[in-house]
Amino acid sequence: MNILLITDSYPPEIRSASYLMKELAEGLKERGYKVYVATSYPQYNLTEEQREQIYPEYSHEDGIDIIRIKTLPHHKVSFIIRGISQLTMPKIFENKIKKYVSKADIIIVYSPPLTLATLGGKLKKIYSAKFILNIQDIFPQNAIDLGVIKNPLLIKFFEVIERKAYEEADLIFVHSEGNLEFLKQKHQNLSEKFAVLHNWVNTKEFEEVKRTGKFRKLFNLDNKFIILFAGVMGPSQGLEFVIEVAERIKDLKDVVFLLVGDGMEREKLQELVKKKRLNNVLFKPFISKEEYPYLVKDCDVGLVCLTNKNKTPVVPSKILGYMAAGIPVIAFLNKESDGHFIIKDAKCGFSCVYGDLIKAEEIIRQLYNNPNRIQMGVNGFEYVKRHFERDMCIQKLLKYLK
Repeated sequence: MNILLITDSYPPEIRSASYLMKELAEGLKERGYKVYVATSYPQYNLTEEQREQIYPEYSHEDGIDIIRIKTLPHHKVSFIIRGISQLTMPKIFENKIKKYVSKADIIIVYSPPLTLATLGGKLKKIYSAKFILNIQDIFPQNAIDLGVIKNPLLIKFFEVIERKAYEEADLIFVHSEGNLEFLKQKHQNLSEKFAVLHNWVNTKEFEEVKRTGKFRKLFNLDNKFIILFAGVMGPSQGLEFVIEVAERIKDLKDVVFLLVGDGMEREKLQELVKKKRLNNVLFKPFISKEEYPYLVKDCDVGLVCLTNKNKTPVVPSKILGYMAAGIPVIAFLNKESDGHFIIKDAKCGFSCVYGDLIKAEEIIRQLYNNPNRIQMGVNGFEYVKRHFERDMCIQKLLKYLK
């Protein structure tokens, strides 16, 4: 059986979406499927070495056929340019896919961007295939909530695209129970198409790694209590709130907020830290997937943040990576996020509603002084093994493919 995965991000790009799709591709290949991946040419979140490398349009990597497609810029650009890029992406992808893929039995599309879902519907007819849509961010709702899209005509336009994509899909996966209920309520006539497929993490990658202190030495953070945020620094994260929290706990001299990654908001955040003259916030660039487990193991706490402008039950996937590394989690999330439930159910840390400065400060101080901090990390690891292990989630997916 031939399976075609369509995604705008794939390794070597350092993004949660790229790792998720690579692990899915590997998991399917290991189970005997012929796997094609159609993805954008690597442009973003790369190491210096990766940035200098030239990638072929078509390659066979570890038993998986990869089609890397050059598109217009779609990250770290204005919302207008990103919109144009995403609207032109389906046609560019379609031409390259038809060039290299002669047969596809199942097509799995990762969204965002939602526009690629329209391609899934078209290829479904061309290949007489089953079309599965994996929704991570509910678009255009999340863009409306963040104030990115305000024009009523533009909102209507994307809502039409959304409905068409959902109608053409044979199955639609969301990553949490809250997202499932949200979409079932919004699209009641399509409710039977929706199902939960949790995002996953490969815990083996973290189990095989020991705490080395490598990054503590590299970043000159020996003997510090490190609170790590690793990921995209964009409008959805609202990391200016983290800067405000850092200002309130300056008296804890050994506490450092380590922000690793990049994004549209990074320069603004750095300026804010400079303006406030904070020396307990440190910025570092993205690191490779191979190095990531070592980084997380070197830290004391994992931090996630989502602005309360978000109104959907989105769960930041980095929560799972922190849990897999066995470190406790602190989360500042919109009240609708299912992340609150996961952290509480796993007993692996604390969360509060984004914007509540008093509570945010309180939970950091509480965790800093908590002798059960190590046990919280153990709890998180055991929980993620039971509920979010990669092979378990892929087996669930396979049941739907039959």
